[in-house]
Amino acid sequence: MVSESEDWSTIRPRAFFSAAAVHPPKFVAFTRRELDVILRLYGREVANGEWRDYAIDHLADRAVFSIYRRASEMPLYRVEKVPALARKQGAFRVITAAGAILKRGHDLAAVLRVLDKPRLRIVSG
Repeated sequence: MVSESEDWSTIRPRAFFSAAAVHPPKFVAFTRRELDVILRLYGREVANGEWRDYAIDHLADRAVFSIYRRASEMPLYRVEKVPALARKQGAFRVITAAGAILKRGHDLAAVLRVLDKPRLRIVSG
C-alpha cells in the first residue's frame, strides 16, 4: 500500500498479463481487423439480399465465422482461422456447406475474394 507522502511513479504495477504468459488463452478468436474485413464482405452481401445471418464461434483450436442464408439452415460458408496451420498452408480458409475448402491462405482479404465473385443477372434488352 502506498501512503499519500510516497511517490507513485516508483511503484510498479502488478503484472496483469503475467498469468497470460504462463497460461495460454483457452480459445482462438478473430482480431478486430480480421472481423472488419469479414463484416465488410458480410454487410455487402446482406445488402444484396444473399446472406441473412451469421454466427461466430471461438473454439480451442480455431475461430469460425459461419454465414447463413436463413437462420434455420446449415451455414453456406464458414470462414475459419486455424493458427496451427499458419506456417503450413495459411491460417485462414473458406469452407462450403458440403465441407469442401474453397480457398486457404495467409492473407484473409485474399482468401475472402473467393466469395466476392460476380453473379450472373438477367438483363432485359
